[in-house]
Amino acid sequence: MDTHESAVLKLFVVGILVNVWMMRGLSATDSFSTEPTPLWPRKACNESRLQWEVEICGEDFKRDMAHIDPQYWCNLTHFISEYHLFTLCTETKSQIVHCYWPNPLVESYIIRVHKHFFSNCTMEQVVWVDPPDDTLTILILIPVFLTMAMIALVVWCSKRSDILA
Repeated sequence: MDTHESAVLKLFVVGILVNVWMMRGLSATDSFSTEPTPLWPRKACNESRLQWEVEICGEDFKRDMAHIDPQYWCNLTHFISEYHLFTLCTETKSQIVHCYWPNPLVESYIIRVHKHFFSNCTMEQVVWVDPPDDTLTILILIPVFLTMAMIALVVWCSKRSDILA
């Protein structure tokens, strides 16, 4: 066995040992209990209180949006901080009353807020049209000619390999 084969064999053995060592370190069975984590009793979601709390968040958002000119309501950069506070408020209030977020009640309220403030913010439909025939012809012919030129260059270079070598 020459030195090269010996080095490859040693490297292979070291790789296997490192792999076993790493997998043992990643295994949680040695250091942790395999018993499932006990779940704490979760309180029921108080939806009526959540509705009231979300309405408060909405009123705060409406008051904040009243300070912004309606022509800027479709530009997110003008009201992003107000919207962030509204979202944060609904999330916090949901957690306070032991409801997950988002939930159908909060989502329906957010949709109502969107309809009130952002219903006129739809973008105009872009109508796609084909480019003019001259432009289309150029866009097709350039890659075709470049491909043919590259093929010709490869063939020419392969015929001249005795000179280039």
